[in-house]
Amino acid sequence: MPLREQIQEDLKNAMRARDSERLVTIRMLMAAIKQREVDERQEMTDADILGIVDKLIKQRKDSAQQFRDGGRPDLADKEEREIEILQVFLPAPLTPEEIDGAIRAAIAETGAAGPKDMGKVLTLLRPQMQGRADMAQVADRVKALLTP
Repeated sequence: MPLREQIQEDLKNAMRARDSERLVTIRMLMAAIKQREVDERQEMTDADILGIVDKLIKQRKDSAQQFRDGGRPDLADKEEREIEILQVFLPAPLTPEEIDGAIRAAIAETGAAGPKDMGKVLTLLRPQMQGRADMAQVADRVKALLTP
């Protein structure tokens, strides 16, 4: 089932269950998808939607941390519940071994020899790891492997 259909089905199920928190979060996700479609004048693919979900999760993590730092654990908890709802739409995360294997394969495929070739490796890795790994951590790992 395409990701967009899965999201719409979850939206309907949240309505039926009268789960207001889940309903609000999924509606926010649908609004973000539609906004991007309007901005770019094209329908979003599953990969595009995964990117949107990933971005929303990162925003929620940042907000939760700021709320905790600001002494508002109630708002931080709300953000973390939204993260849990959004993570349902992401594919299963990659294990560290799978990430390292993919990085080594990408380095071999691109012929990367040093940190200056990091962009080539990350460009190759991004489509296959989108939503399955934290790209900031992947970038750190690539840098570590490319630095002599």
